[in-house]
Amino acid sequence: SSIVLTRKTPLFWWITFAVGLVLFLTFDVSVTYLVTKGVGIWGINIPVAWGFAITNFVWWIGIGHAGTLISAILLLLNQPWRNSINRFAEAMTLFAVACAGMFPLLHLGRPWLFYWLIPYPNTMTVQPQFRSPLVWDVFAVSTYALVSLMFWYIGMIPDLATLRDRSTGLRYGIYGVMSFGWRGASRHWKWHQSACLMLAGLATPLVLSVHTVVSFDFTIAILPGWHSTIFPPYFVAGAIYSGFAMVLILCIPLREVYGLKNLITERHLNNSAKLMLATGLILAYTYLIEPFTSWYSGNEFEMYVVHNRAVGPQSWTFWLVILLNVIIPQALWSYKVRTSPKPLFAVACVVLVGMWVERYMIIVTSLDRDFLPSSWSNFIATFWDNSTLYGSVGLFVVLFMLFIRFLPMISMSEVRELLPFSKPGGGTEK
Repeated sequence: SSIVLTRKTPLFWWITFAVGLVLFLTFDVSVTYLVTKGVGIWGINIPVAWGFAITNFVWWIGIGHAGTLISAILLLLNQPWRNSINRFAEAMTLFAVACAGMFPLLHLGRPWLFYWLIPYPNTMTVQPQFRSPLVWDVFAVSTYALVSLMFWYIGMIPDLATLRDRSTGLRYGIYGVMSFGWRGASRHWKWHQSACLMLAGLATPLVLSVHTVVSFDFTIAILPGWHSTIFPPYFVAGAIYSGFAMVLILCIPLREVYGLKNLITERHLNNSAKLMLATGLILAYTYLIEPFTSWYSGNEFEMYVVHNRAVGPQSWTFWLVILLNVIIPQALWSYKVRTSPKPLFAVACVVLVGMWVERYMIIVTSLDRDFLPSSWSNFIATFWDNSTLYGSVGLFVVLFMLFIRFLPMISMSEVRELLPFSKPGGGTEK
């Protein structure tokens, strides 16, 4: 609680917040210009009608998956090591979903009419096209965001009460309202634990269903390179892969700057790296099986997509994905790498970049070479494509920095439960 209430804000926070704010202002300018001029300022065109916007959407949704996995599935599996990282991982989920949700709306061309995707009461009885995956995304992402928000906030209520009791003045009033009169009574704890377990049960299938629905954006199309049954597990594994990479990118600097090495221990780094390694191997298997299924199908269009990705004009994306997502992460087999903050941070950054390039490869290299050679063209990103991408990163950074400044980044109530089991040096016996 001292990080929020009494400790001086470190220089690291101010520098990171300033960089994020500059990028966020760039995002504001880009979106304003986009709404004014239209999506033609992006590099998209026929046949590449999807570009950075959908790439960013899939990437950000994937990043949010690790938070729900840590919070929900590991809670149901009674894994106590999650207690030190689940709070900021849940916050990461919310902020990543907020960044993701904007891109499909901006890609509509007329984002102010987004409510047409929702079955709202209207006199014209014009309902959304429920066979469209865009409508499926609306329901899946909004449900995911709502359940994640409830899970994050309800779990934080005991800690908000702790901040209320340790603060004065305006902070006392704000934390008092946010804690909903929590007094720590036995019935409060009983209802709190029941609510957390119920929400964990609801959130667990969402981890699998949300990115599965996102993969349906591609699989229901007849386009070679997309029309594949392997996409749902492929996307889910990739989402957890990039999500744990973001968790490590966030927790490694935080434990160093705020002196949290006794709370976020080497065990947390090791376990997160193991999960990242496991999902990375699943991803490597899908990279291997994709050309095999194309060959085995005997479909010349599918085989051409695989050939085009490897040696075509955008082949740099394929080989960069193999390098960043498969070859470099094999360093995680080493225990020394998994428990050393600097090498682990570097690998996590590599994976996060690699996962964005992978989504770019899936979208662009399937669209730029469609059925008609006369319509083939290469996608070239514009300044506004890049500014919306980096601007969304700025939005995420600003939201996360505000979170760790004004709210507890580690669950005090859950970590307190582990104190009777703690060993000297920061480990746990449980």
